[in-house]
Amino acid sequence: MATTKLKYSKEEFAEKGNELYESQVREQVEKDNLGKIVAIDIETGAFEVAEDSLGAIEKLRERFPEAQAWFVRIGHRAVHKIGFAGSTEIK
Repeated sequence: MATTKLKYSKEEFAEKGNELYESQVREQVEKDNLGKIVAIDIETGAFEVAEDSLGAIEKLRERFPEAQAWFVRIGHRAVHKIGFAGSTEIK
């Protein structure tokens, strides 16, 4: 898989990605995909859902090879967890 040059700062990425997730994507994916990963192109708003980050970005890049992807674990605060810190599920 080719590497895509990032066009935004980490802060801009987070702001755009979170805004798109909350305003457009969340309602469409949350009900049936809890715990899966959604990759969102922060430039187009296009997104793909998969079991893991690699699957989500591969599906998104099939459609948008230059996608500037932001990842969200559906229904959770963080995409990945390190060690055991209890549940990260949002209630």
